[in-house]
Amino acid sequence: MKHASRIPLWALALAAPLCVGLCLMCGGSGISWPRLDTDVGRAILALRIQRVAAGFLIGAGLSCAGAVLQALLRNPLAEPYVLGVSSGAGLGAALAILGGLAARSAFALPLAAFAAAAVTLAIVYSLAASGGRLSIYGLVLSGVIVSSLCSSMLMFLVAVAPSEGLHTVLWWMLGSLQVSDTGLLVAVSALVLPAAAVLWLLSPELNALTLGHDMAHHLGVRVTVVIPVGLAMATLITGASVGLAGLIGFVGLVVPHVVRSLSGPDHRRLLPACFLGGGIFLALADAVSRTLLAPREIPVGIVTSLVGGPFFLAILQNRRKRGWVE
Repeated sequence: MKHASRIPLWALALAAPLCVGLCLMCGGSGISWPRLDTDVGRAILALRIQRVAAGFLIGAGLSCAGAVLQALLRNPLAEPYVLGVSSGAGLGAALAILGGLAARSAFALPLAAFAAAAVTLAIVYSLAASGGRLSIYGLVLSGVIVSSLCSSMLMFLVAVAPSEGLHTVLWWMLGSLQVSDTGLLVAVSALVLPAAAVLWLLSPELNALTLGHDMAHHLGVRVTVVIPVGLAMATLITGASVGLAGLIGFVGLVVPHVVRSLSGPDHRRLLPACFLGGGIFLALADAVSRTLLAPREIPVGIVTSLVGGPFFLAILQNRRKRGWVE
């Protein structure tokens, strides 16, 4: 699959470490490199490394999850945040925090978020597929409705939460890459990276599925296996990401569309490009959130929403003009 404006993967691979280096220089005191000859400077650098690593990991994972959801559902607007999966995962994470499960194991929080995200996706899909036909408007509308319900439940938990858990839950709702537990970062990495690798292994099947489920079946794709596995891996990535950083929206919408326009639709190239591009995007968004109003910090979820909201409306309007939305 050739594309006129294709960019090589090595360009993104080269840009990634440059982006990481720039982000490590950004902090509440402005853009500067911490002094490594002092204990305070080394501690600041360690915190920044954890934060940039979390941002790159989550951005990469959410971007791959969004690209796969768009292929499986044949919906250009599919994305964990838009479909309500992120809100469901946030609700599961909040319940785990307030219920004390998060303190028992580093894997408890991301797995609780994954379970809630899976239930949410199943509800959204069943609502949108009523009558045996899945429409783009129905999927988006169902996602908005279910997301609103999950957000209402989150607000209820905030209203009744004890003071010691209130701050953590609020950060979950806004999105933050401030890593409070290195073990949690390691646990999320152990879930996101293998799931992303599985999605890449499904690239040939994803290419076929973009032609339609019937056509993919005739091409020899085991649709009844590939679709559940793909949805499960995308949901696992979303749940684990929300378990670490809370609700960070639109990464899975913005990055796949931009990367697809530059690298082409072949998922064998698209998914690695999304992995690198998503990591760069969220790491830079977090750098902006730390430095724009320094020393005050903006939650990174607000930054991504400010970028993704207009982007979502532009895609929706474009699809309506072209007759892709029913």
